[in-house]
Amino acid sequence: MTNTGPSAKDRKAVAEGLSKLLADTYAVYLKTHGYHWNVSGPNFSQLHALFMAQYTEMWTAIDEVAERIRALGERAPQGYGAFGNLSSIKDGDPSKNAEEMLKDLVASQETLVSTLYAILPTAQQAGDEVSASLISDRLTAHEKHIWMLRSSL
Repeated sequence: MTNTGPSAKDRKAVAEGLSKLLADTYAVYLKTHGYHWNVSGPNFSQLHALFMAQYTEMWTAIDEVAERIRALGERAPQGYGAFGNLSSIKDGDPSKNAEEMLKDLVASQETLVSTLYAILPTAQQAGDEVSASLISDRLTAHEKHIWMLRSSL
């Protein structure tokens, strides 16, 4: 943690937003990975690969978000209970067909993007350019994920 830049109060507020982002990202990661295992049908190969590309990208991002929370001087939430309390994204249903999985992932990604847009002003107003940049990068990634999922419907 640095003693320069945003105030301790602002760093805490940004870290709280990033904690929700971490929980939402983890929830979408788990859902995407589960759908990767369970998707079936004529588009199996394409969807299996698409889901793998997306969950792999999110896996790296999870670590980046958690480490940013730590750099701000706060503890990153961990565990299903903590993530469940922070995220409104529900678990996936492995019995869904491929189209239902895609629609569920689009909705979950949209929820995640809403979280990102909600926390971006907090980082910007705090003058926390590092967190704002991370949030912007995550917006780029998740909006691309949504586009690719929607294009597969």
